[in-house]
Order: sequence, then structure tokens, then C-alpha cells
Amino acid sequence: MISKLIAVIVCVILSAYFSATETAFSSVNKTRLKVLADNGNRKARLAFDLAENYDKLISTILIGNNVVNIAMASIGTLLFVELLGSSGATVSTAVITIVVLIFGEITPKSVAKDHPETFAMFAAPSIRCLIWLLTPVNFLFSQWKKLVGKLFRSSGESKMSQAELLMLLEEVQHEGAIDAEESELLKNAVEFGDLQAQDILTHRLDLAAVPLTATGEEVAQLFTETRFSRILVYEQTIDKIVGVIHQKDFYVGSGIVSAPLSQIMTPAVFVPPTEKIDDLLQVLRSAKSHIAVVVDEYGGTLGIVTMEDILEELVGEIWDEHDEVEEPFRRTGECTYLVDGAVCLSDFCDYFDVRSQSSAISLGGWIMEQLGRIPEQGARFDYETLTVTVAKTDGNRVETVEVCTKAPITM
Repeated sequence: MISKLIAVIVCVILSAYFSATETAFSSVNKTRLKVLADNGNRKARLAFDLAENYDKLISTILIGNNVVNIAMASIGTLLFVELLGSSGATVSTAVITIVVLIFGEITPKSVAKDHPETFAMFAAPSIRCLIWLLTPVNFLFSQWKKLVGKLFRSSGESKMSQAELLMLLEEVQHEGAIDAEESELLKNAVEFGDLQAQDILTHRLDLAAVPLTATGEEVAQLFTETRFSRILVYEQTIDKIVGVIHQKDFYVGSGIVSAPLSQIMTPAVFVPPTEKIDDLLQVLRSAKSHIAVVVDEYGGTLGIVTMEDILEELVGEIWDEHDEVEEPFRRTGECTYLVDGAVCLSDFCDYFDVRSQSSAISLGGWIMEQLGRIPEQGARFDYETLTVTVAKTDGNRVETVEVCTKAPITM
């Protein structure tokens, strides 16, 4: 009887071991294991290699766990029948089930879930030996898996979608592995390829440009007023941009170059509004240019995209010593805000936690869409939890918008 009791205890320990190992390898962070392995940790290397061959690993674990549990049930039945007679089988079923659940499944799996890498490295050497011993059985199971895979072939994609990746980044940030700034940078990088030139352009109304016939004094005055390092040159109208003047080419020594603009300007780069900004970045690098002119379907000028605009989509706003720091969202009261009319509609929706299916890019364009007319100062409408009022206009453009919310926004 003592020998049977010892055998049951050994089976419980082995059951706990296999259960914990299964949970550890299913929860393990492969990246963390690889880092440890690259730093010279041999057990981490072994655990990583086993995790990479998960099918063979899980087959071995399940075979071991089932053999141990069946043996425990059989020995337990013999033990309780010896103690209690014919009623021992029923008692054995109840006792063994409770013991397996508590000590063979729930407890070890909970511990392994909290420390997956540690337990995976601990279990790796013995699991490797079992994999070698059970190679013939694992081969049969692998062939069976292939057969089942052909019968139930999945048509779904196994790759992680962008939405899933963004959700993963939020979870990693929530767990404290990365801070908010790192999370924002990674999210920007993930979403970078979806943006188009039209999403980040500076509109034609805000361009700094001079005609091809402009004098040196006129160009110098525009450089001084705007403090830009590059200025566009157009012929007749802004819709016919012919080049770009760089400040370093315009000034020679302490004076202005005497050559005409056509000789000192560099060719302009033209792109459609649907150009992806990651492709646009490559275009600008190849052309050794910092400015691309975005043209519409008729060849007219929509605006420009600069290298700085593209980089800001990754790292956020870049301010130099000549820039005036602008705040697109300014809180003016407990539940009131002033918003720049040129702000991106997606940023507006994110800030105020509202949804929009509009195709408009800017807040001003969305307001025009909502009103169904050219916005006038004082025009107002309600949208979800917001009351939106046109606070200031500049001609037909919405310059400033007042937004009232039902409750203060917590960032």
C-alpha cells in the first residue's frame, strides 16, 4: 500500500510538471528568450529552440501528461479498493479528480503563467530528453496532423493585422514595458505606410512662392518674412510651379546672387495626392530634394509636402528656433476649447473621442460638410457630445473653432 501511495504522489508531481511546462511554453515570450540566448544563456537557447518546434514539443508534453494521469487513476483505484473494498473505485474517482485539478492542473499552470520564461528554461533539458525518447510516436502524430490539416484546411490569414499590432502595443504600454512616448512612436511607425501626401500637405493658400520674374529684393524680402530656407518659384500662376530656390544658393557672401532665378533654382518634384508617404520619402531621397509639390488630377497645385512634414508623422512636431509654437487645441474653460480649423480631422476625433466617416481631411473641411455651405462666423451645430461653433473665419476658410463638451476631457 505504501508503494502505491508513493506512486500516486510521484504521478501527481509529474502531472504538475507536464501541465506547468505546457502553460510555460504556450505563454513564453520568445523575444525575451532570444535575448537571453544571445547573451550566452544555454538553457534559454534550448528553450527557444524547443518553442520554435512547438508541434513536437506539445505532442511530447501531452503524451507524458496523459500517461501519468492514466497511471495515477489506475494506481489510485487499486489503492482505494484495497482500503475500502468495492466502494473504493467511486471514492478513488472523486479523490483523484480533485487532486489532479488542484495539484496537477490549476496550481502548476497558475505558477507557470506568472513565470513562463523561468519555468520553460527549467523544464527544457528534461523535455528535450523526452522528445528524443518519443521520436517514433511524435513522427506518427506529425503525419496525423498533416492529414487533419489537409482535411480542415484554413483559408484565413495567420499574419497579425495592423489593428492587432496596434492593440498589442497598447497592451505592452499598459503593462509598463514601454512608456507613452515610445508607444506613440511605434504606433506612428505602424500607421506610417497608410498615410498619403494629401493627408499631410501644406495647402496652396499657405505656400510661400515668388514669380519667375521676381527681383532679388522681392525674393530676399520673402526669405526674411517667412524665415524659410526654401521658396517655390512659379510661372504666371501658383498652379505652374517651375522650381525651388534654396537660401544658400540665393545669398553669396554678404550679398544677393546676381544671376536670374531660372539659373539658381532647382527642379521641383511633383507627386499625386494619393502618393504614400513612405514612397514619397524615397522619391525625395532619390531626387535629393526636401520639397514635393502635390498636384491634382488637372495638374494644378494642391500644396506641398516637405521632408520635415514626413518626419513629423513619425516623431511628432519638430520646432526650430524660428518657429512659433502653435497649440491646435487650447482649453479656454472647464468644458470649452479653441481648435485650429486646419487641424487634421482624425486628430480632432481622437482628442474629443468622437467618430466620423467623413472623407474630409481637415476640421474646416468637415465643418463645411456638416453645415452644407461655406462656413460663416458664428455658425453652429451639434455633433454627438459636442457643440461646434465657427469662432473665426478668414475669407472662406475656417480659422478657429470653439468646441463645447458635456464634460471636461481627461488626457
